[in-house]
Amino acid sequence: MVEFFKGSWALLLGMMLLMIGNGMHGTLLGIRGEAAGFSTFEMSMVMSAYFVGFLGGSRMTPEMIRRVGHVRVFAALASFISAVLIMYPTFQNPIAWVLGRVLIGFCFSGVYVTAESWLNNAATNDTRGKALSLYMMVQMIGIVTAQGLVTLPDPSGFVLFVIPSVLVSISFAPILLSISPTPAFDTTKPMTMRELFGNSPLGVLGMFMLGGVFSAQFGMSAVFATRAGLSVGELSLFIASFYVGATLCQYPLGWISDRMDRRVLIMFVAAIGCVAAVVGFTAGDNYPMLLISALFIGGFSNPLYSLLIAHANDFLEYEDMAAASGGLVFVNGLGAIAGPLITGWAMDVIGPQGFFIYLAFLLAVLGIYAGYRTTRRSAPAVEDTGSYTAVMPTASPVAVEVAQEVAIETALEEEHEAEAAQE
Repeated sequence: MVEFFKGSWALLLGMMLLMIGNGMHGTLLGIRGEAAGFSTFEMSMVMSAYFVGFLGGSRMTPEMIRRVGHVRVFAALASFISAVLIMYPTFQNPIAWVLGRVLIGFCFSGVYVTAESWLNNAATNDTRGKALSLYMMVQMIGIVTAQGLVTLPDPSGFVLFVIPSVLVSISFAPILLSISPTPAFDTTKPMTMRELFGNSPLGVLGMFMLGGVFSAQFGMSAVFATRAGLSVGELSLFIASFYVGATLCQYPLGWISDRMDRRVLIMFVAAIGCVAAVVGFTAGDNYPMLLISALFIGGFSNPLYSLLIAHANDFLEYEDMAAASGGLVFVNGLGAIAGPLITGWAMDVIGPQGFFIYLAFLLAVLGIYAGYRTTRRSAPAVEDTGSYTAVMPTASPVAVEVAQEVAIETALEEEHEAEAAQE
């Protein structure tokens, strides 16, 4: 791992700076949209546009990398991100912001694909799992740090847009100055959606619903907070609570999932997230209860992403796992596009608390469907299931494919150890 870190520190540093920029700009748009008088529907369009671009970027970036290489793609996309961040306060118009969000979503997706393929190439079979964990940790640190930075200058000025623009601009400097070799790029041919659904109905439908849950957290939590009258400091801590909860619960839930029927765990985890959303709905002006609600929603919804991937793996052959990753990410992306739009509609009809009603509804449906699936076929034996590998919902298909590879390698190692013990 020391050798891996020495060869990849520049990439990890660059990604942390990019995540700070991404976390700041999403929160800041929620604050500035309220100040500019944008309606909830207009803000939901703005937030949804990011996921439209993100889905497109995950599909088109591999061909861009094959044509011009990792370094040029990374530098070009990061430059576009920096430029769009500066344009937001210049053109305070919902249509301009929607177009900017599509572009910035496309660019961030492309940057993730590039960085994650680079990171995978730098790791060995022995370090790939730890490398993925380190990458996740860097992402979380970046997002949480971003919420703290939002509170420093006056959000009504240009400074808060300049800070993420500068961070993104310098994020690729360590990478471009690094002597690390660029890898050859290849991706696995994706499995058809019919085949994927036939192997894991819960994996497919669960990832679709979870896309809506995550995009509401990532895109609409700042809109909710401004509509609910929270101060900038309260808003930042509220949003950070989602990601702190995700960090705290990710690995304990993963440890449990390797020792039981994952469908049962998914059912209970979704139920806890649903209850936490109901608590948020009933909290009203009780700010500490809002924080507790956000902590538990983030803690029990974000790990569902990895749980659903691991569950899908349980019913796939090893050679099909990597092919399934692209389909799972695509379905999640479709749900993410719809998430802010439906959340915005719910907030228009019910008020700001529609944010929590939407989350509670999706998590309830996911939990009920997971329970239903336990009655449709028996669970595989625990010793025959793959290993849980933590991955963020912000990940590209490359990181999900890497997680699949880690799960395969871990399962094979466990099989060899069991065979050796029997002998």
